[in-house]
Amino acid sequence: MTGEPNTRLNDLFGLTGWSKGELARMVNRKAAAMGHPQLATDTSRVRRWIDMGESPRDPVPRVLEALFTERLGRVVTIEDLGFARTGRTGRRGAAAKQDVPLGKPLTPEELAELLSEFTGMDLMLNRRGLVGAGAALAAGSALTSAMQDWLHTEPSTAATPVHPLYAEPAGFDRYESAPVGTEEVEALETSVEVFRKWDAARGGGLQRKAVVGQLNEVGGMLTYRQPADLQRRLWGVAANLAVLAGWMSHDVGLEPTAQKYFLIAAHAAREGGDLPRAGEAMSRAARQMVHLGRPDEALDLMKLARTGSGDRTLPRTRAMLHTIEAWAQASMGHGQAMRRTLGEAEELFVSDNGDVPAPNWMQMFDEADLHGMQALAYRTLAEHDPSVAKLAQRHARLALELRPEGRDRSKLFDHISMASACFLGNEPDRADVYARLALRTMNDTSSHRTWDRLRSMYRLTAHYADYPAIGQLRRDLEQVMPKKEGGGGKGVATV
Repeated sequence: MTGEPNTRLNDLFGLTGWSKGELARMVNRKAAAMGHPQLATDTSRVRRWIDMGESPRDPVPRVLEALFTERLGRVVTIEDLGFARTGRTGRRGAAAKQDVPLGKPLTPEELAELLSEFTGMDLMLNRRGLVGAGAALAAGSALTSAMQDWLHTEPSTAATPVHPLYAEPAGFDRYESAPVGTEEVEALETSVEVFRKWDAARGGGLQRKAVVGQLNEVGGMLTYRQPADLQRRLWGVAANLAVLAGWMSHDVGLEPTAQKYFLIAAHAAREGGDLPRAGEAMSRAARQMVHLGRPDEALDLMKLARTGSGDRTLPRTRAMLHTIEAWAQASMGHGQAMRRTLGEAEELFVSDNGDVPAPNWMQMFDEADLHGMQALAYRTLAEHDPSVAKLAQRHARLALELRPEGRDRSKLFDHISMASACFLGNEPDRADVYARLALRTMNDTSSHRTWDRLRSMYRLTAHYADYPAIGQLRRDLEQVMPKKEGGGGKGVATV
């Protein structure tokens, strides 16, 4: 017992609306349902947890995380509650003072446990229809300062498998640990490609639960003593699935959940010895920050993504990282810096002669994507400097011409970028054409991000509301656009 309040638990407790007596009774009922009928918690015990910093014995922390997860409609971990993952009463250690996995090097055992726990609870929320996103996003600067030293050191246990006897039961839907063979790992790697293509075509909403479920199983596999080469490949699968789970969560507006998946992905990639993949995972978190109107924090994350990727990062991957940095700079109105960064991105892209095959997670970043990101950056800068709207249109047109089949969501974003750039360039008639092309395919995806960008385009139509065609477009948009729910960021960026 520290004698000091557990501020994390107190803050979450305040959100639930429970009384201390209520929580005590629910802990006893939930514990009995989880196979611990002997537990007898009372109001005074709850008061000591909150007001005196006492850490309860196992299984109470796991019972509490289940209760708070169900109540708040988002994944709440033991660390979120301010408890160390020790299972013993006593002082809350350093690990309790920070969210896993933000600020401490995780052992393979801890990371596998976190994967199983977090994904299991996420699946539980899916089953019960609890999809709230009430948690706060960690600031980009906080993430970079927490992970800076960790990402620049070699993992000391990257190839050290974990024996299942040393892994605590963790959460829900736990995969039963067992050995896996090469064919199973290959099947998992193939499933990642299938999920990735589906996401590119239709958005994240329809397949998110399947990806989270697959990641939950991989987390369980990683608690078993697999051969070192298979263990590394499993960490790679975990990283790829976690990035997908994060991207799909971001796509449907579950922003705090998405951020945690991106961080889990960075840890998993590093555990598998793939620092470029870890950097790419962090760049996803940066893109999320720009989308939420926090470009300064995105730049913090991009600095970490670039420097943490290591010297094995291919030019094309570095080009992709530069385009995200340029988008953040454009959001801040830093036109000169944005142009310089995009120029570097183009040089890096053309310098990649393909002598080293690109990793599978980079296959989606092709010439069309390069132009799509340039269009987005120039369109965003055009909010500050309308003279660059023509450049945004040129890159959007090239992106549309180059998009291969199966990239429906990206093509939709290109249409929105083009329409927005035409509005900003004082060409409302052309804008109307591309806006209607976007509107025609909006319902074919399950991406909330497309609606966010369409809202930003809708805002630009106000200047031309007296034009008959644009007035009708505004009415059509108003009829189909879902109402925007409150989020954890500073508002969606004008992208």
